[in-house]
Amino acid sequence: MNQPDIPQPEAGWLSHPFDDDKLKEECGIFGVVGVADAANFVTLGLHALQHRGQEAGGIVAHDPKQGFNSARRFGYVRDNFTSHKVMETLPGPLAIGHVRYSTAGSKGQTAIRDVQPFFGEFSMGGAAIAHNGNITNADALRRELIDRGSIFQSSSDSECIIHLMARSMGRSIPDRMEEALRKVEGAFSVVAMTRTKLIGVRDPLGVRPLVLGKLGDGWVLSSETCALDIIGAEFIRELEPGEMIVITGGVVDSTFPFRPAKSRFCIFEHVYFSRPDSIIGGRSVYETRRQIGVELAKEAPVDADIVCPVPDSGTPAAIGFSQQSGIPYAMGIIRNQYMGRTFIEPTEQIRNMGVRLKLNVNRALIKDKRVILVDDSVVRGTTSRKIKEMILDAGAAEVHFRIASPPTAWPCFYGVDTPQREKLLAATMSEYEMRDHLQVNSLKFISLDGLYKAVGEAAGRNPDTPQYCDACFSGEYPIAPSDMITKGFELKAAE
Repeated sequence: MNQPDIPQPEAGWLSHPFDDDKLKEECGIFGVVGVADAANFVTLGLHALQHRGQEAGGIVAHDPKQGFNSARRFGYVRDNFTSHKVMETLPGPLAIGHVRYSTAGSKGQTAIRDVQPFFGEFSMGGAAIAHNGNITNADALRRELIDRGSIFQSSSDSECIIHLMARSMGRSIPDRMEEALRKVEGAFSVVAMTRTKLIGVRDPLGVRPLVLGKLGDGWVLSSETCALDIIGAEFIRELEPGEMIVITGGVVDSTFPFRPAKSRFCIFEHVYFSRPDSIIGGRSVYETRRQIGVELAKEAPVDADIVCPVPDSGTPAAIGFSQQSGIPYAMGIIRNQYMGRTFIEPTEQIRNMGVRLKLNVNRALIKDKRVILVDDSVVRGTTSRKIKEMILDAGAAEVHFRIASPPTAWPCFYGVDTPQREKLLAATMSEYEMRDHLQVNSLKFISLDGLYKAVGEAAGRNPDTPQYCDACFSGEYPIAPSDMITKGFELKAAE
């Protein structure tokens, strides 16, 4: 497989203090078959999914004459996959791509060998695979595979799938993939390709999203519907939990190779991860987030002058809070749209400016006002405290935080990079203690029941059979994270 030269990342590109206090958005996957220059459409799709992974991206394409070709790069899609020099190396009517944030592998020190899609040559031909999620038994699988002679090229859990496929006796690549995924535990949405096929799979619980679209005579697989929109593809449907589809010659073949299970889709996709212009479960993500604000205003009213979002993820919930409470909505905090993750902080003095590099307070609007700040979540609390200080420095009379998710008290093992539990503010403090720690006039989180109502579950959360994966809030893990248990991590096991 041909691969162009790979530039190394610039120092300091990886993160920024504002981003470090947010849960990181797993990964994004995208695939196209049956259209000329499929890699160009994959590039556009990955650009639309950039919010799901900003460390690196990769594309593998197949052309009947040139075979498989790939390109992998650090940083944003727009900076790496828009030049003719790169894209002309990726010809053909079939391509898949991946944008990455490291949830497994070398966190904080991205290596090019960890950038997906991964590729393997099998007796029946080559195959590439891109994975969104996290394999919770990857450590055990890796040890077993290495003991049996496998040589790993990356530190990513996703590479286990390629090695399991290599050891399978299946007669086709889809058969081998099916057998490999039966041995995998955890959350996975997968887009894969052979010389002639585009393959999509969701894990039996459907924790991570995957949708099917139509583009002329071709077909598209994507993490979110917003990426279909950017290329003008028609949204057909979401893949069902446990479903595997194989697209060959324009024909979509659907099977359910895994043991049936009750869906446990990640509820945080509704709160933060997915783009607000995407559709999940037939429902607008924007409308769900607005409804979260409505429920939050019902549960935690407060007498104030203005409702301000913490941009940008808090905006829909702030609008809903304002509409329900009757308190005026205002853009009290302005985000610098040009201050991205690639910013290089040249001195410690500049670094200490922290959040102010990305957010600025609208002083004329804030002065002497009782301000309600609506944010999507509180993780470590460091950013929340800095934003509160900025609001008070601008002359606010009071600051009240309203959070559009329940307290994040447990780490995620299914494709989201969360801090160790002791670094999660809600794991060590009560709501009142967090209020005092942040030094705000009041702090309230939406309840789990309120969140469930906002996503369309009128009766709220069923404690016996939760409708979503909400482990980061409840500690109830639908799939036992076996690797972490062996490391001594204490958690509330699922029934």
